[in-house]
Amino acid sequence: MKYYLLFGPPGAGKGTHATVLAQRYNLKHISTGALLRAEIAAGTPLGKQAEALIADGRLVPDEVVVAMIENAFDTIKDVDGFLLDGFPRTIPQAEALDSLLQRRGEKLTGVISLMIPDEEIYRRIQGRALVDGRADDADEEIISHRIQTYHTQTEPLILYYRNRGLYHEIKGYPGSIEDVRKRVIAVVDTI
Repeated sequence: MKYYLLFGPPGAGKGTHATVLAQRYNLKHISTGALLRAEIAAGTPLGKQAEALIADGRLVPDEVVVAMIENAFDTIKDVDGFLLDGFPRTIPQAEALDSLLQRRGEKLTGVISLMIPDEEIYRRIQGRALVDGRADDADEEIISHRIQTYHTQTEPLILYYRNRGLYHEIKGYPGSIEDVRKRVIAVVDTI
């Protein structure tokens, strides 16, 4: 079983490229954001808790996200692996994922990182707000908080995975979606 992480700042294009990668390599795309939005839409207690945190630009507790991912690993069959999008976002989450995979006798295959500058993050997230109607994507203060959270909590994962020889960085800007997709596929083909 292969386990890939799709990594990068908010708005880098992770979701855009995940569908194609999942189809091409027979992977199950697991977006923690989509999992949480489904809980919110269903109005579950977890969804209500997550909604308040997400609206404030904060992260959902690690143990909740890890449990959701482990459940997906246990229940999804007929794939050659998994493509995690939006997890891990912190060193403790990365360590929790390592522990989860180790318990299963598995290990991480690679980290595919899409990198874009902060100015492009703002532009893309605000554009996404218009298309998807997500109010949290329209608020500049929340966008700023997300970018700051990425730099302080998530960016340290670059060194964490680079030191283990798992990190593969791709320029997600400039270029068309198709240009970036070709770069991503070229990297995944070498892992």
